[in-house]
Amino acid sequence: MSRVDYRGLAALDAVIDHGSFDKAAAALSITQSAVSQRIRMLENSAGELLIVRSQPPSPTEAGQRLIAHYRQVRLLESALDKRPGELDVRPEIAIAVNADSAATWLQEAVTPLMHSGDCMLQIRLDDQDHTLSMLREGRVFGCVTSETAQVPGTTATPLGIMRYFCVATPEFAARWFPDGMTAENVQRAPVMTFDRKDMLQTRFIAQHTGYTGRYPHHALSSSEGYVRFVEAGFGYGMLPLPQCQQQLQQGQLVDLAPGKWLDVPLIWHMWDIQTPFTRALSDNLITTARKWLL
Repeated sequence: MSRVDYRGLAALDAVIDHGSFDKAAAALSITQSAVSQRIRMLENSAGELLIVRSQPPSPTEAGQRLIAHYRQVRLLESALDKRPGELDVRPEIAIAVNADSAATWLQEAVTPLMHSGDCMLQIRLDDQDHTLSMLREGRVFGCVTSETAQVPGTTATPLGIMRYFCVATPEFAARWFPDGMTAENVQRAPVMTFDRKDMLQTRFIAQHTGYTGRYPHHALSSSEGYVRFVEAGFGYGMLPLPQCQQQLQQGQLVDLAPGKWLDVPLIWHMWDIQTPFTRALSDNLITTARKWLL
């Protein structure tokens, strides 16, 4: 089937996706001036600015809506054009998940699609409190998030609860928490955080000790690396049950607040786009997550 000419939208999407006009030109196999011309024609047609010429370029609200529309249409078109055994028209599906899900149950969920090679997955990581913004902006087809807000044109499905425990090595606990996890001790003991968006430690400390001030911390934006650093005794941290259960049972880690934990409900939000690949991805993801989560 013939496709609608979305050259301007393709140029707009490429600039935002690749972060510059020259990289977008290379991805589209055209000149940089052609990219600029196509976007100007699109803006003239829309009657408003669609992209802020910053470093890197960023879409305006209207530009983001057009990008979301373009990506949804591309996803639907790729499913309609797909023929058995054809490899040159493979749809790309982008999803956003939190790092702890990516490190535990996500691989099992996406294994059937990734082994088939019939579609390409782009998996983007962010904090579970922030992945929904990628869906809202049209940058991903679906996201695993802790947010309950409904985005028009999407469906939300509860996945379960990821339970986090505050843990450390026995040596670290003896040195920094000799009398337990108190407000005084958390002001001195170094904690491992994932990045500036990571609020799990802050929430747990406030919930357990009542302390809401500053505390010393290391930061490492890697779920697997985060676990290794806690196991090395560099700091204490919040680990999901699948990543610390065995270490707790074997005594390699100890629970700093026995009987206390932090539950984070996870929800799968996705566009209301029904193709064989999006249905398969969504079904696998929901089934696998519910097997792993509480």
